[in-house]
Parts: sequence; C-alpha cells; structure tokens
Amino acid sequence: MSGVTQFAPLIGRILVAAIFLWSGIGKIGGFAGTLGYMQSKGVPMAEIALVVTILVEIGAALMLIVGWKARLGAAALLIWMIPVTLVFHAFWAVPPDQVQMQTIQFFKNLGLMGAMLLIVGFGSGPYSLDTRR
Repeated sequence: MSGVTQFAPLIGRILVAAIFLWSGIGKIGGFAGTLGYMQSKGVPMAEIALVVTILVEIGAALMLIVGWKARLGAAALLIWMIPVTLVFHAFWAVPPDQVQMQTIQFFKNLGLMGAMLLIVGFGSGPYSLDTRR
C-alpha cells in the first residue's frame, strides 16, 4: 500500500472534519448571535435546532477525525447539511450584493456533501478506530 493510499483517508478525514469542528465550537462561543441569525431565517424552535447543530457538528467531526463509526458521522453531516444549505445559502433568494458569497457557500457545502458521500461509500480508511481489531 503506497503512502498516499495509506494516509490520504486519515488526512482527508481530519481536513474535512476541521470545518465542522471549528464551526461547532464557534457556535458555542457565539450562541446568542447564532441563535438570532437562525431566528431571522425563520428556523422553527431555533434554540433546540442550534443545540442539535452544535452536537452534530462537533460530534460527527470527532467521529470522522478518529475514524469511529465514520460512515455514520458522515451520513449525519450529509443529512444535516441539506436543509442547512437550502436555508442559509439560498443564493437565488438574496439581495444582489449577497449572491456571489452565498453562491460560493452553497457550492462549498455541495463539495463537503460530496466528501461525506465518499466517506459513507468507502469508509474511514486504514488508520481509524473502525479498522482497529
């Protein structure tokens, strides 16, 4: 097994999980601001949705990083990202000065969803708790 084949899944999981871990931790520190933003977007039961979001982002990110039930963590993030992307990055429904940034964010999320599908489909790779016996 080549070095790339051997280490790429581990490094890839860490890199893709970093955005979710960072985001979840940031939401804890900025809870009130994030809650207000979610309420402004019409998210029902925003406080509960925010707590769930923090748990999903941090929990699934840690699952990906260590490779423990990585397929489940990736699936959770994938499913969670669908409504998040449609609600918070609806580039087709924002003022003209926000279209470019929301388009970038929308397609960034599509790329992350693709990464989640790869993990769901191919697993966590050789350096993970999933493959430890």
